This record gives sequence, C-alpha cells and structure tokens, in this order.
Amino acid sequence: MINSKIFFLTTFFALSFAASVAHADVQEDIDRAVSIIERFSEIPESAIPPAVMRDAKGVAILTVTKAGFVLSGRGGTGVVVARTEKGWSGPSAIGTGGIGVGFQVGLQVSEYVIILNTQEAVNSFAKGSNITLGGNLSAALGPVGRSAEAAIAPQAAIYTYSRSQGIFAGVSLEGTVIATRYEANEEYYGKPTFPSDILSGSVTPPASAQKLIDVLSKY
Repeated sequence: MINSKIFFLTTFFALSFAASVAHADVQEDIDRAVSIIERFSEIPESAIPPAVMRDAKGVAILTVTKAGFVLSGRGGTGVVVARTEKGWSGPSAIGTGGIGVGFQVGLQVSEYVIILNTQEAVNSFAKGSNITLGGNLSAALGPVGRSAEAAIAPQAAIYTYSRSQGIFAGVSLEGTVIATRYEANEEYYGKPTFPSDILSGSVTPPASAQKLIDVLSKY
C-alpha cells in the first residue's frame, strides 16, 4: 500500500512538472532571462567574468523551481541563444524536470546560466534532442569575479552558474537533462520552427526578443 502511494505521488509530481514545462510562456522566459543576466552582472566581484561572456558561442538561461514534502520534484523552463555571424540568434525554448525521494520541505527557486564555450555545445542544443550535462557535454563550474578575468581559458564545453536565495556561484549541473520545447517554439514563432534554424540565425527573432539580444550584445 505504501509503495503504491509513493508510486502515485511520484507519478503525480512528474506529470505536474512536465505539464508546467510544456505550457510555459516563452515571452515570460525571455523577460526572466534578461533579468537574470542583469542580476548576474550586478556584483563584479562574484559575477560571470566579461571575458567568458565575450568568448561564449551561446548561452542557456533557466529558472528552476524545486518543491516537495518527502517526495520532491523540480521543473524549469528557459531559453537558449547562439552567437552567429550577424549577432545573437533568436531564443529557442528549453526545459528541464525531474523527481526525487527525500525529506525536503518547502519551495526553492534557482536561476541558472549555462555558458556554451564551443560550437559543439551549440550544435547539441541545435539538434533538439535531450542533452545530459556532463554526459553529452563536458561541464565545469564557471569561474567568477574580476580576479578570474586574466587567466581564463575554457576548461569544458560548458560552464555552469547558479543564483539561489541571493547567493551567486558556479555550480555543478552534471546529470541534468535539458530538452527542446517544440510546442513553445511553434507558438512563439507562429509556425513549426526547429532549434537548428533558430540558433543558426536563419529565423528572424521577433521584436519581443530584442531586449535579450541587446543585453547579450554588450559582450
């Protein structure tokens, strides 16, 4: 009986978070991404070094909510953009989710910035298949602060950063699976649109994405 209840609750968490990811609004994700990038650069001593941003081939930005009581679940949505010959691409919708068993109580919201250091990393997102950080792509905690500026050379395909409860740091996201939200892209662009076309710059970004492009174009 207990096992069946745990199975039911686990399934409920998984379906609830999957549904929230599938129906999240892309424009809200874009607006949050702008705020996240701005917040991540507010404190130079613990910010993403400008050199990392300048050398980035792409950036993925996610907001992840984790909640639970005995069982825990997490779900997150966001966007990924790529640097092209013409500037930054339009945003492609992405999401992540998962469940676990533990004694966490309450709600926690975390913001993540994933720096794509290589074209291979961008290509992985462009393919539209599930990406496992640390699996498909080598991942490392990103360097932070001005002191890291002069000695930076990419040590992995991606760098990962987080901000949770006001604390900013590099963070390990190994094992995290990120997927393309095809329905969200179709709704945002008004037609079926593949991440490869978005991230290559073949698709013109909507005017509503311009603020995110402007923020990233500072680097």
